[in-house]
Amino acid sequence: MRKFEGETLLVATHNAGKLEEIANLLEPFGVRVVGAAEKGLDEPEETETTFVGNARIKAHAAAKATGLPALSDDSGIEIDALDGAPGVFTANWAETEKGRDFIMAMGKAHDRLLESGKPKPWTARFCCTLVLAWPDGHDEVFPGTVEGQIVWPMRGHEGHGYDPIFQPDGYDQTFGEMDRWEKNKISHRADAFGKLVQGCFG
Repeated sequence: MRKFEGETLLVATHNAGKLEEIANLLEPFGVRVVGAAEKGLDEPEETETTFVGNARIKAHAAAKATGLPALSDDSGIEIDALDGAPGVFTANWAETEKGRDFIMAMGKAHDRLLESGKPKPWTARFCCTLVLAWPDGHDEVFPGTVEGQIVWPMRGHEGHGYDPIFQPDGYDQTFGEMDRWEKNKISHRADAFGKLVQGCFG
């Protein structure tokens, strides 16, 4: 596995919260983190049907455009009773003419679960795939997951996306009810980041 040996890492995201989270995680390694917006990068079209495929598109496009190693992630929720949907289309389910509406998206997931006729528990997982790509085309891939189940009605106002209907295994709170620092310790992104740090920064 290739180690990260530079001083600056480009994170291929326009999400300020995600950028801050990654910067804090890599601070102990003396790595300076810059975002896609700072470099004036557009978001490439995500045309793949897997998390790793879309993460690779974003990481390689950013590395090629800037000459810097680039980190990207693609994430979403897979619901077993819906044959893994929404999966890579997790954000698409929330798209409206006025932007993303995740309350609508959670309602859609619940409606489809009822239509499926499948009994509870509705097992599910959040998935995150990180790709660290270098300008020479090399990359390293780190998948992370957290298992749980879909609950209804929605519970909690913390987090984002589908957090209020996802209850991780071993907990009686949804991600929407959890303190964000506690959630960040057990999340799919934490799982993937642990592997990234061990593999490329450790």
